[in-house]
Amino acid sequence: MSQSLIDGRIMDQLFQVIVHRRDSDPDRSYSAALLAAGPVKIANKFGEEAVETVSAALAQPKDRVIAESADLLYHLSVLWAATGVQPSDVWAELASRQEQSGIAEKKNR
Repeated sequence: MSQSLIDGRIMDQLFQVIVHRRDSDPDRSYSAALLAAGPVKIANKFGEEAVETVSAALAQPKDRVIAESADLLYHLSVLWAATGVQPSDVWAELASRQEQSGIAEKKNR
């Protein structure tokens, strides 16, 4: 992979690939199969990946945490695509939170 792709932009690129594969053959594309299964299936898979990431963080070497984190971010991107969330919406929310402390932000929810 080129060095230029190894930064946060990879998430936007991943999301575009997932959206592009929405109409692909589910037998040939895991993204298409997940999207065809719907948000409930995707959310369940995301939860499974979250548990695997936490488990890796507690008992596995760094490379397993990295691999599980990548799986988690992929499944989150599929969930976004299924629910109409754009990565830019999430980036904007994160940016808005930089102006306040985490404690204050949680109180405002």
